[in-house]
Amino acid sequence: MIHKLADVQSLNIGKDTNIWQFCVVLKDAKIGDKCNINANVFIENDVIIGDNVTIKSGVQVWDGIALEDNVFIGPNVTFTNDFLPRSKQYPQQFLKTIIKKGASIGANSTIVGGITVGEYAMIGAGSVVTKDVMNNELWYGNPAIKQGYVCKCGQKCDENLICTECKGKE
Repeated sequence: MIHKLADVQSLNIGKDTNIWQFCVVLKDAKIGDKCNINANVFIENDVIIGDNVTIKSGVQVWDGIALEDNVFIGPNVTFTNDFLPRSKQYPQQFLKTIIKKGASIGANSTIVGGITVGEYAMIGAGSVVTKDVMNNELWYGNPAIKQGYVCKCGQKCDENLICTECKGKE
């Protein structure tokens, strides 16, 4: 479902994906199946979004950003893609940022361009992430630092990735 007030120029939109009002999706963007793109989201051209991705309101997904399957992007998350931005001066190539399968980025976080957030990692709300985050790590703060680990189910756990909720069966 594409809301009548969205401007979706891309033909690369997967089955059962919802794109809500006041979104802009440029023509070369690729969006997978069963995604939910909330209101007021802007998606540039050189963007790949996997299946089952949720992007909450107020997010801009710039050139060079890839969101793998089952990623959650909270409201007003900010991505960057140019390390030395200047008006009307463009880099030869924008920084590549990858948010790996199952990762969650909390509301109002900033993800500096050129990093990777690992599978099932979790970034706490309001964090500024300037370094790569490994699989299943929990990071938060400004600047964000590793604060522990999270299970695939999303609960905090120990370094063996066994939590009290699912007992590591996720």
